[in-house]
Amino acid sequence: MTQLTRRFVLIGAAAAPLGAALPARAQSFPGTVKLVVPYPPAGSTDAMMRMIQPALQQRLKSTVIIENKPGASGSIGTGMVAKAPPDGSHWAIVFDNHAANPFVLPSMPFDTEKDLLPVLLIGTAPYMVVTAPSKPYQTLADVIAAAKAKPNAITYGSVGAGSIGHLAMTLLANRAGVSLVHVPYRGGGPAMNDAIAGHVEMMIGSVALQLPQVNAGKVRGLFHTGKGRLAARPDVAAASETFPGFEAYAWWGVFAPAGTPQALIDRMADDMSACLREERVSKVLVETQQIDLKLGGPKVLGAFLAEQMQTWGKVARDNNIKGS
Repeated sequence: MTQLTRRFVLIGAAAAPLGAALPARAQSFPGTVKLVVPYPPAGSTDAMMRMIQPALQQRLKSTVIIENKPGASGSIGTGMVAKAPPDGSHWAIVFDNHAANPFVLPSMPFDTEKDLLPVLLIGTAPYMVVTAPSKPYQTLADVIAAAKAKPNAITYGSVGAGSIGHLAMTLLANRAGVSLVHVPYRGGGPAMNDAIAGHVEMMIGSVALQLPQVNAGKVRGLFHTGKGRLAARPDVAAASETFPGFEAYAWWGVFAPAGTPQALIDRMADDMSACLREERVSKVLVETQQIDLKLGGPKVLGAFLAEQMQTWGKVARDNNIKGS
């Protein structure tokens, strides 16, 4: 199992701030640049990259190709980037399970800390837990009371075993002193369908996934895993109001093969951030998907990933959670 070290944080800490070094602008990219999305098409990571592809292509002065390489919770496509030449031709666009994979997958085709360099923390978004309108739960307190009354009977769906949603609900159940039954699905669509139909008591998913169904009245928001109240749904309380300090986030980040020149890393972070800041893009991400755009460079992403691995690695080990 991957052991957390200070190396990954130190790599990020040594990196220059976005746009800090002029030599980064002079560094040329290869004629073709691949943004490897290690998930199927139409997911949030894929959609995000396709929105910025034309603008990024102009900035890099290279042909930008988005290549979907799904499988093994994102580790197959990310592993392809880890083994690619460190010449700026390959970049991994990852989702939050990147931090959990070293602890929940039986084997990994790369070392998360040694084989990849942090480039850009795009943003974060809380998870939301929902239930069908036919269910009796109105708040997190209702869920906890039901779980105490009926141990190992209250079910919830997630996008898969070992996902951050699964780990977050496990941590929350531990804090509450209750046992919940996890029902893993292969993706948010099937999980949502069963939540709407009432086949599971609850479902955890990103706010971007849950919000349209909550607004349509097909499910009811019980709580979310961020700070404060959501601007889009202030009626949905944060779990931290019941359990101070409890937070769990979906997140999106960019990584490069180890050995990639720092000038290329800085320039990719700089140019991709500029594309994501464009109004037509940021409006969709912030207002529709409720993403908090961080646009933090190598140092920010390095520290963030180390913290995420520390948190979710402990939950996985303490509860013997393995991926599907």
